Amino acid sequence: MIEEVEKYERELHKELENILSFWMKYTIDEKNGGFYGKLDNYNNVYEEAPKGSVLNSRILWTFSAAYNLTKNKLYLAIAERAFRYYTTHFIDKEFGGVYWSVNYEGKPLDTKKQIYALSFAIYGLSEFYRCSQNDEAKTLAIELYKAIVEHSHDNMHGGYIEALTREWKQLENIRLSSKDINERKSMNTHLHVLEGFANLYRVWADKDLFQKITDLLNIFLNHIIDKKTNHLVLFFDDEWNIKSNLISYGHDIEAAWLLQEAAEITANEQMIDSIKEQSIKIANAAAEGLDKDGGLWYEYDADQAYLIKEKHSWPQAESMIGFFNAWQITGDEHFLEKSLNSWKFTKNYILDKSNGEWVWGVTENYTVMDKEKVGIWKCPYHNSRACIQLINRIRSLK
Repeated sequence: MIEEVEKYERELHKELENILSFWMKYTIDEKNGGFYGKLDNYNNVYEEAPKGSVLNSRILWTFSAAYNLTKNKLYLAIAERAFRYYTTHFIDKEFGGVYWSVNYEGKPLDTKKQIYALSFAIYGLSEFYRCSQNDEAKTLAIELYKAIVEHSHDNMHGGYIEALTREWKQLENIRLSSKDINERKSMNTHLHVLEGFANLYRVWADKDLFQKITDLLNIFLNHIIDKKTNHLVLFFDDEWNIKSNLISYGHDIEAAWLLQEAAEITANEQMIDSIKEQSIKIANAAAEGLDKDGGLWYEYDADQAYLIKEKHSWPQAESMIGFFNAWQITGDEHFLEKSLNSWKFTKNYILDKSNGEWVWGVTENYTVMDKEKVGIWKCPYHNSRACIQLINRIRSLK
């Protein structure tokens, strides 16, 4: 196993270089600034595609984190480009917060305040501060945190409302994406609010932020993790009544390690122990979605007893981390095997060996899905983060 783990690390170093090289080679928009909003699966550029807040904040996080790992100044230069573009075009300087999207020229397009997008802005800005010590990045991250707490926090029932208008008023359609249910609270937003807050705490150990992180961890323990199945519940109303019976295997295994990381950042030993115990239960629940080829299926509709037989790229990346994390906690080698098998599946079916990067996903018969390589949701975040996380974890074992 030691040899396999060392091989894993070497391959992940190479893959991280490949991913970052792709983004530096194909996505930089020299004409209009920043990065292109869309490339198809063959790397054809859609020059006038909208530019998404999530895509751009994830680019900022990716290249900042890559520099923190490697100290490669090329990555720092891209992180600085992403920071300049993001702060110039996505920050709403009149009402605060960030726009959901801008057009290809960088002008506001969809100006709603989606809390998910603010969370990723905090995530990216915090990581950029870690690599650059740029005070503006830290200040902006704190301002966005305070905006989320002021406008989105539910002071009665806890948690955060999905979205508001540009002026922070109530919004009828608060869906994060067209496939989502139009409910006030979601697992997905809370997971990434936690992610953003935890990364901010690394650079700003504020006591109120500490409490908000603790509150979020308790929300997962008390409301979002199904106590019977250990899967995550996806949608809720204000009072945490369940509004969905859909299982997202990728979010399960992502939460299995993200919750633990957030708890460890706060150094709350009692919470760390509780979350570690729950992480193993979630990892075992997520493993129900593994196919015999090592790939993780996308979603399961429990109401219809229907498995969506697609294997998207991002759940494979999260499987690599989540099952490795479970192995680190327990020492049970079957978890390590699941992580290694996720990587083997990814190498066989998800890596685009002709055009670079990772494809969106494959169908049941391994047909590549005809979806974009770069877009509002297709970013260098899950895959590069899997490489960075695992490299650091393997180093720590040594």
